[in-house]
Amino acid sequence: MNILTENFTTPYQSAPFDQIKNEDYLPAFKELIQKSEKEIDAIINNNEEPTFENTIEALAFSGDQLDRASNIFFNLNSAETSDELQQIAQEVSPILTEYSSKISQNEALFNRIKKVYDQKEKYHLNEEQEMLLNETYKGFVRSGALLNEEDKEKLKKISMDLSLKSLQFGQNVLASTNAYFKHITNKEDLAGIPEAIIDQYAEEAKERNLEGWVVTLQYPSYIPFMTYAENRDLRKELALANGKKSFDGGEFDNQNLIKELLNLKQQKAKLLGYANYADYVLEERMAKSPTKVIDFLNELLTKAKPYAEKEIEELKALAKADGIDEMQGYDHAFYAEKLRKAKYDLNDEELKPYFPLAQVQEAVFGLSKQLFGLTFEERNDIPKYHEDVKVYEVFEAGSKILQQAQPTTDNQQPTTKYKSLLYVDYFPRKGKRAGAWMTSYKNQYQKDGENSRPHISIVCNFSKPTKDTPSLLTFQEVTTLFHEFGHALHGMLANTQYPNLSGTSVKWDFVELPSQFLENFCYEPEFLKTFAKHYKTGEVLPDEKIEKIAQSKNFMEGYQTLRQLGFGILDMNYHTKVAELENKSVKEFEDDYTKATQLYPSNPETAMSPSFSHIFQGGYSAGYYSYKWAEVLDADAFQYFKENGIFDPETAAKFKVLLSSGGTKDPMELYKSFRGSEPKVESLLKRAFG
Repeated sequence: MNILTENFTTPYQSAPFDQIKNEDYLPAFKELIQKSEKEIDAIINNNEEPTFENTIEALAFSGDQLDRASNIFFNLNSAETSDELQQIAQEVSPILTEYSSKISQNEALFNRIKKVYDQKEKYHLNEEQEMLLNETYKGFVRSGALLNEEDKEKLKKISMDLSLKSLQFGQNVLASTNAYFKHITNKEDLAGIPEAIIDQYAEEAKERNLEGWVVTLQYPSYIPFMTYAENRDLRKELALANGKKSFDGGEFDNQNLIKELLNLKQQKAKLLGYANYADYVLEERMAKSPTKVIDFLNELLTKAKPYAEKEIEELKALAKADGIDEMQGYDHAFYAEKLRKAKYDLNDEELKPYFPLAQVQEAVFGLSKQLFGLTFEERNDIPKYHEDVKVYEVFEAGSKILQQAQPTTDNQQPTTKYKSLLYVDYFPRKGKRAGAWMTSYKNQYQKDGENSRPHISIVCNFSKPTKDTPSLLTFQEVTTLFHEFGHALHGMLANTQYPNLSGTSVKWDFVELPSQFLENFCYEPEFLKTFAKHYKTGEVLPDEKIEKIAQSKNFMEGYQTLRQLGFGILDMNYHTKVAELENKSVKEFEDDYTKATQLYPSNPETAMSPSFSHIFQGGYSAGYYSYKWAEVLDADAFQYFKENGIFDPETAAKFKVLLSSGGTKDPMELYKSFRGSEPKVESLLKRAFG
């Protein structure tokens, strides 16, 4: 028996991690692909005329078990991978890509879809059904359904190559990150670094059976070193190592892979009738065109750059006092922290005791209850893939907020109902990729009278607890947790009929709205006071510190904006001007298109593109701009909350509708239903620069 091909008997049919063996995956995928193909055959061979129900709806619900097995496998390959799992991924990815291409280019299936699409007026579809029909039809066309047989084969080959090469890109970045560590034996080299961080470095050395201290390129290790270490030579060494990830000409180098990936994407776009890959991607985004994106990014660049340059001048003055005539990128975090302390008397190490992870999690749980009526109960009987993971059962209660927002009659009692499972995985380890993300093990949908609820996961890389202290978060890590929890809310509150329109299945430049929106609460004094408490004494973070956190919200905002704009501009140029790479190195291309956003000299030994996983492994190809695009949305949305009171039940109820609607409506229409108007870029500029 293969557990992945059976109906799970776990609570809520959760992923049976404790029963899955690595050898289960390949045979399970092969069997579930065959099962899904039979479901497709049943749709094609239906003797009845094609209808919305027997074709579009049937297709939307097909392949459910295959989707679940894929979610389990690829989520684990990001959060708890191994050499064996990575090898399986190399075998599985082309099989899945071939299956996907086979369906999307199935002429008989597309003919049925097209017949329904061409006659959609006669079906009297509701808004969600019409969206599903339109998205299904467009999805097939964009996957090559209108191509001739020869071009379909070309597209299939391109898709398989893209799948494998993007997987290889991510594996190279992970391997390159893990390959480097700095072993320090002289404690004087750690001058300036807080003792709690030094303890972490000692723990890392101990795990490697070394004396002294070890610093790695994992963010919870690397960032504090760059922020506090007084030893400039060591900061430079670490920065060079970080900047050389997959860019050193060695075994894990990604430079050729970048060119191969971009050429494949360009070939795909051309085959489908688009000038470039960005045109292909943006057709299905709010922004619609590369021109509009570049104009948007350049408008922000023009407004933000003077602020950024002024910020850097302040840092240079501090560095000059230390005898540094020309600041480098590896000096930025160190002097930014000095300036932040001077301006706001804040530093991460002073704040961290007030932000133990458990407390911050309780705060975001409490906020979710206050705004949306959600409660969380830990479950210890649901299988987990690692001992660090915790699982929560999420309920929607008939809270006071909900009663105010949605009045009940005397005879109606508020009910508590199950909404979701939530997995949280907070600490770094060797088999986990860097960064933080939200993902899903199971989508929400409604079928046969049942509302099948989602299983959502948050994965982060926060500092581990030590033998003496719990996990204490920097303030940036606090906002990271709120960010990912915003995505999780989008998933947990999903209430749509079809799985492919549920939760975060929205236009890509809309997907960051909930996450970035939730970060705003971290800077609100009335909310901070409820949870920023010292883990030893219970003392609330003093008012002056809370006020300074609120004031510091825009600290280095110009610099951070230019950094994000640089990524967005580079991404858009990679996906519109790939031909230039024939005569340029990746480094030259990167320097050319980030020049306008660079505030420090470029180092010839480093490049960020070879580890730019967002666009070469993840889903942000020609879409990195969406972070800034969504910032306009989130600034405008939170401004609306502030106008009405940040805990206002009516405003929260309207935002809950936006979250629960997923991709069932055009995102701009969904936003206007919530806000009453389109978002204004001025809201972002006002928040960022006053």
